[in-house]
Amino acid sequence: MAKSKSIYVCQQCGESSSKWQGQCPSCHEWDTLVESLITEKTSKLMTRQGYAGGEAKVLALKDVALEDVPRFSSSFDEFDRVIGGGIVPGSVILIGGDPGIGKSSILLQIMTHLSQSYSALYVTGEESLEQVALRAKRMNLPTDKLMMMSQTDVEAICAYIETHKPLVVVIDSIQTMQIPALQSAAGGVSQVRESASMITQMAKRMGSAVFLVGHVTKTGEVAGPRVLEHIVDTVIFLEGQTDGRYRMIRAMKNRFGAVNELGVFAMTEKGMKEVKNPSAIFLNRAAEDISGSVIVSLWEGTRPILVEIQALVNDNSYSQPKRLAVGLDPNRLAMLLAIIQRHLSIQLGESDVFLNVVGGIKISETSTDLAIIAVIVSSLYNKPIPKSWIIQGEVGLSGEIRPVPYGQERLKEAQKHGFKKAVVPFENAPKKSIGIEVIGIRKLQELLDLL
Repeated sequence: MAKSKSIYVCQQCGESSSKWQGQCPSCHEWDTLVESLITEKTSKLMTRQGYAGGEAKVLALKDVALEDVPRFSSSFDEFDRVIGGGIVPGSVILIGGDPGIGKSSILLQIMTHLSQSYSALYVTGEESLEQVALRAKRMNLPTDKLMMMSQTDVEAICAYIETHKPLVVVIDSIQTMQIPALQSAAGGVSQVRESASMITQMAKRMGSAVFLVGHVTKTGEVAGPRVLEHIVDTVIFLEGQTDGRYRMIRAMKNRFGAVNELGVFAMTEKGMKEVKNPSAIFLNRAAEDISGSVIVSLWEGTRPILVEIQALVNDNSYSQPKRLAVGLDPNRLAMLLAIIQRHLSIQLGESDVFLNVVGGIKISETSTDLAIIAVIVSSLYNKPIPKSWIIQGEVGLSGEIRPVPYGQERLKEAQKHGFKKAVVPFENAPKKSIGIEVIGIRKLQELLDLL
């Protein structure tokens, strides 16, 4: 077996050293040397005749054999949607989220169901086997066939997988895994990177699908080196408020499907329950028309979702007005407030403006610009927007209304939920009736006239 040794590599310039130093001797940066594991090989990498490994095999792109990617279901349609249609053998999926959000719970549900048909292994490095068994019992999950292991040694885990060849494996969590040959503590940059690399190589070689549970930092990113997200095939995040009921799973990277796909779950005493119709849970509005509330259609991955946006515009009691956006980009809000002041001649410089997306969902697309302006104006003048209306469109800096992608699909989703009128960009207005009254506008002033 090849011998291994540790070296220290600078994360800035790539210079290597045989021992750790506070300052890199090459680029003179501080605290950039990180321990790495290398394998000594007796053969020389290069000779006069060429590379020792021989000439690499090269194929033309047209000669590469294409095969359908085999998949198997996780038993959750919403989860399968997020990862591209099912679990791919040999893939490595990193799932991150805040503490207590439900990462271990949903993976335990998936593994207990998969173990009824496939060989499955659950490796826990944070909890004892008794704790996992108690959770499974509380959720009434089948526990007769799922294999459990309490281990943090990556080499021991890989040895078991190579011997027993389970089809799907959960590592909970990658920050607790360690390689004995490395001197650094578990959770360090070198341990996380080398552990993930070894597990990924094993998964590709054995054809086992691996789920890696990842901790997150206070900024919401996966803890550890950024290279961890580059090593794995798929990165998904579990979002939501820990004291709320609903959880959103979103794909941030996926080599086997679309990114930004959204799956919605409800946290119950029996674990995660998938929500088949996400629009319905975000449309629990008041019985009567109220000011400062509007419905907009978002496009998440491959489907539209209707959500409610609320606004509150209030007189400022202090010298500095407040601007708060929950679920929206604060910079986008600041830009839209400037557009309102410039093109609608509405002064908001001495008013507090608060925006909230109901249900805890986060909005990143620009199709909500028109709805945000409408709901701010509605709250400012206390003029309710009818409950049967839906508003969508992107607003340019000169006050023009720009079209949004998938306009027809968004309107059909609104019509399916009983909406009667839609205010959309003129280019998104359909040429024939689709069961909902559509008003196409070109300028921002036209919205003000409607309201």
